[in-house]
Amino acid sequence: MRRRPTGAALAIPAWVWLLLFFVAPVLMVVWFSFGYKPGIFGTHANDILSFDRYVEAMSPTFFSTFQNTLWVGVIGTILCFLIGAPVAYWMAFKVKPERRGILIALVLVPFWTNFLVRTIGWQVILSPEGAVSEFLQAIGLIGGPLDILYSRTAVLIGVVYNYLPLMILPLFVAFDRVGPALREASKDLGAGTVATFFRVTLPLSQPGIIAGVLLVFIPLMGDYITATVLGGAKGNMVGQLVASQFQTAQNWALGSAMAVVLMLVITLTIAVAGLIVWLVSLPFRRRNRLVLGPAAAPAGAVPAPAVKTPAEVNS
Repeated sequence: MRRRPTGAALAIPAWVWLLLFFVAPVLMVVWFSFGYKPGIFGTHANDILSFDRYVEAMSPTFFSTFQNTLWVGVIGTILCFLIGAPVAYWMAFKVKPERRGILIALVLVPFWTNFLVRTIGWQVILSPEGAVSEFLQAIGLIGGPLDILYSRTAVLIGVVYNYLPLMILPLFVAFDRVGPALREASKDLGAGTVATFFRVTLPLSQPGIIAGVLLVFIPLMGDYITATVLGGAKGNMVGQLVASQFQTAQNWALGSAMAVVLMLVITLTIAVAGLIVWLVSLPFRRRNRLVLGPAAAPAGAVPAPAVKTPAEVNS
């Protein structure tokens, strides 16, 4: 008889993929970060190990650039959630099931186009001679050409557009799994639409919210294409510094140290945000906790006789 593969054996391809294309490259970057640039034409050397590259990575330029990156990452993630949550809610609860496939396809349309191409498209749209600038001048909202290209605002618009589908899809799946039965039961018990959303739909959709926030925040913090195309000098992000060290300066050790610092700070930011959310939601979880006590006997009911143990009967 053939032996059936166990669950661990079925996971071997995924583990091999993660080890080869995730763990090994990350360990290589960490190893390079302890080295140095050997010369003008060299990229890295690890015969002498030190933390000097980390000291260089924490320069004032890197610190100010990281502050800008963190601001764009946090605000961009919040905007993606504020825009994506109503869209996902509408798709899950207000749209007929036979039409949801079309809307999901429309959400995925941007991913059918190259990331760089659609970012360059926003460069054309936001340019002073673009259609948006001409329209705003025609209706009298601005008195001159639009001047937001190559700024942090342009980068924020670009990242929200590029990463918004990554927020909508997990939220849609989470809202769709709630189902109409629980919402109808909540309304039958006297809760309104707003109370049902905040006390039933939103708590049950928490895994989808967490997945959407992570899918948007983590790649957004390392994005350098949007910042390069739309930001210029005013919208510089850490991803640009890391890429410039690898591609232009050919200093792989310093670039690796910057990448490691970026990964650590992203992990720390997520941990702090999770702790804050947990502390804020703790009083609400305690208030909504249901404690079952002994059932009260109805009025006029005769209490049941106590059942004695054999030891009590013998005594």
